[in-house]
Amino acid sequence: MTTKLKMILLLVLTTIFGVIIGYLLISISQKKMEEKHTSFKVVEIGPLEDDPVVWGKNYPLQYDTYIRTVDQKRTRYGGSEAWPRTPDNADPRSVVSQSRLEEDPRLKKIWAGYAFSSDFREERGHAYMLVDQMYTKRQEFTPQPGACINCHASTYKAMYQLGDGDIHKGFDKLNKMSYHDALKNVKHPVSCIDCHSPDTMELRITRPAFMEGIKKYKKTLGVADYDVNKMATRQEMRSFVCAQCHVEYYFDGPEKRLTFPWSEGIKADEILKYYRKNGHKDWTHAKTGAPALKAQHPEFEMWSQGVHAKSGVSCVDCHMPYQRVGAMKITNHQIQSPMLNINKACQTCHHSSETELKEKVETIQGRHLEMRNRAMDALVQLIDAIEQAQTKKIAAEKIKKAQTAQREAQFLIDFIEAENSSGFHAPQEAARLIVIAMDLIREGQLVLKD
Repeated sequence: MTTKLKMILLLVLTTIFGVIIGYLLISISQKKMEEKHTSFKVVEIGPLEDDPVVWGKNYPLQYDTYIRTVDQKRTRYGGSEAWPRTPDNADPRSVVSQSRLEEDPRLKKIWAGYAFSSDFREERGHAYMLVDQMYTKRQEFTPQPGACINCHASTYKAMYQLGDGDIHKGFDKLNKMSYHDALKNVKHPVSCIDCHSPDTMELRITRPAFMEGIKKYKKTLGVADYDVNKMATRQEMRSFVCAQCHVEYYFDGPEKRLTFPWSEGIKADEILKYYRKNGHKDWTHAKTGAPALKAQHPEFEMWSQGVHAKSGVSCVDCHMPYQRVGAMKITNHQIQSPMLNINKACQTCHHSSETELKEKVETIQGRHLEMRNRAMDALVQLIDAIEQAQTKKIAAEKIKKAQTAQREAQFLIDFIEAENSSGFHAPQEAARLIVIAMDLIREGQLVLKD
């Protein structure tokens, strides 16, 4: 090959190499720019805009995952399958989730005389949180208060308008309404505005009940005058926004004011101590006459006792993990079980195979449910024993002690039953509560025997 030909070949190769490098540099630059723009200024989002469709114009990638909360997928121990039903005048839904009362008839006896004994179904995605409450048969069993709206709808706009710009005053007005009157003030299930500031997209707390509850709890830890929106870290807020609803609560006084019972702490037995002091009861048990308590959905309280919370892992890290869309990293707003997204939700921290991680979780949940079932069987036996004792000449004082044992054991069992992780959030804490409940049941049975 001549020198001239060699030079031409070298020039051609250099040009090709330069073009490739240039292309790579342009591609990297484009990816870097794309990485910085996870939103698009298409519309102005007003301070009271509660329609997620409008927010979705500026945040299409996040909105695309948000609307997937309609998916109904079941894990081994949780979630829901889509059960078809024929719509009627009373209920237009064509799909529901399976009935827990049919799956576990013990619940009817445990909740005898309470609205949950008439209708209780597997949990579904956030897309259904409002419609499922509107058409539950619990609405027919007893009139539901407006306070129920707080955890089943996007309420920021409603509270703001009812309170003339003061959400705390609006919150008080919403609580006092009947459910159907409160319903007239809302349109959507949980929306972007409930967790994000429209102008900055920063996470924020919008539910007064949580603001008040976390302030009481922080006081038990020695923190005075805690203001969650000013004092919480960003990582804390990634759990607190969820804890606005996924908590134990009760309706206080004739105003039915939504209240978080955290003045003694947030563990189940600490909450039970609070109820002992104020004498609250949710209903009188129809079979035993016990002043009964119904635990709601205390995911935040149980998660707080587990290893993930202690390690600084937030609710969002597992249930709304980051995902890549092209060069962009966004938070997945589908909000689903980590078992349906093990790669993103778990393997970021745990370097085991998906199969191994799934087996570990299911082992924890399976053992928890075995313990829970034994406790529920024992509780049903205590209810039967109290019911029988009331037909015999047994001292009223002894029956009252047995009723107290039922009330407290039932609350602790219900606490871990209503918590939707099947024991995974805090396995040792769940086991501790089951043991305390079993001991209370034993005491109740012994009182009646003696």
